[in-house]
Amino acid sequence: MTVDAGQTFNFLPIPTDVHFGFGSVQSLPDHVRAIGGRRVFLVTDPGVRAAGLVDRATAALGQAGIAFEIYDNVTADSGTALICQGVDALKTAEANIVVGLGGGSALDTAKAVAALATNPGSPLDYLGLHKLKTRPLPTIAIPTTAGTGSEVSLWSVFTDDRRKLKVAIGGTLIYPTVALCDPELTLGLPAGLTAATGLDALAHAIECCTNNACQPISAALALEAIGLIGAHLRSAALNGRDRQSRYAMMLASTMAGMAMNPTRLGLAHALAMPLGSWDLKIPHSIAIAVTLPVVMEFNCTAAPERFVAVARALGEPVDRCSVLEGAALAAQAVRRLAESIGIPKGLSEYGLREAHVAGVVEEAMKSGNVAVNPRQTTGAQLADILRRAL
Repeated sequence: MTVDAGQTFNFLPIPTDVHFGFGSVQSLPDHVRAIGGRRVFLVTDPGVRAAGLVDRATAALGQAGIAFEIYDNVTADSGTALICQGVDALKTAEANIVVGLGGGSALDTAKAVAALATNPGSPLDYLGLHKLKTRPLPTIAIPTTAGTGSEVSLWSVFTDDRRKLKVAIGGTLIYPTVALCDPELTLGLPAGLTAATGLDALAHAIECCTNNACQPISAALALEAIGLIGAHLRSAALNGRDRQSRYAMMLASTMAGMAMNPTRLGLAHALAMPLGSWDLKIPHSIAIAVTLPVVMEFNCTAAPERFVAVARALGEPVDRCSVLEGAALAAQAVRRLAESIGIPKGLSEYGLREAHVAGVVEEAMKSGNVAVNPRQTTGAQLADILRRAL
């Protein structure tokens, strides 16, 4: 990566205590005790519980004599009412520590419940950055997918039930206290979910290291994550029991999550929030996976050297071509990867129609991710990108 001696930047602290490796979930009781937990409020979803993953955590807690309450009402579009219901259940249980176990929705819901347990009012009172006044309850995040990076993220994303719109609470107080990143929990994850969440992690890394806010520390983390995903996502999707690939994908997801906190992202993520809103409710990882190659094709001429670095990390032969040709190889490589693991070719399969384009674009243009995108973007250009992803 070329160093800009004139650049000044801030790399936000990551206060989360990260523990990584197969079997990490077994250390949950130790971390609960270390942060003063006496009763655990475990936030998850019915699918994760049905898969037996909750039992691994609760068995460890039970053997250690730590009381717990399970709240498994999380949905893919967890909203304000569900968060408030969770806060009430936590207070009834008299729990003083929150554990989030699952994918991005479960972890984001857990973070919001922990925040609203100590900050009065509605989740909607704290939208945006740094609106929380009081430190949330201690939170332990245990991801069961390799994609969102929520275990090391300063954002909690959820749905505003009244407007049916995806919104977020952000800031350094929302970081989990501890992250237990156990690749064991992703073994056997369905191929489609592995593929889509893996592309989400790839988008975090690519949009982070190619946008205008990127700096050397984030870029180093992001480019390493891109290399890991390029080398291991196919095998993780095709063979769910491949331990090396599962380890590499969770590592990449966590590294990309760390990288993006100070930089924000780009157009794929600007579009994903409204695409997951209203009656569309397109899964976040699918929205990202389908739009990412199109966004890269749009952006690569604006930051060609950065996209060459992405292509190189993905193993493309960039030394044999011009800078612009090398930049274009990055988008081509991501498109091939997506096709090889069964990502849908367009969002029309998920109900997106021309009639939705104007509303999605209007909301997407409000995102801070548009402001840092490497290519200045108009609403008309963003609409064209979305139409190419139909």
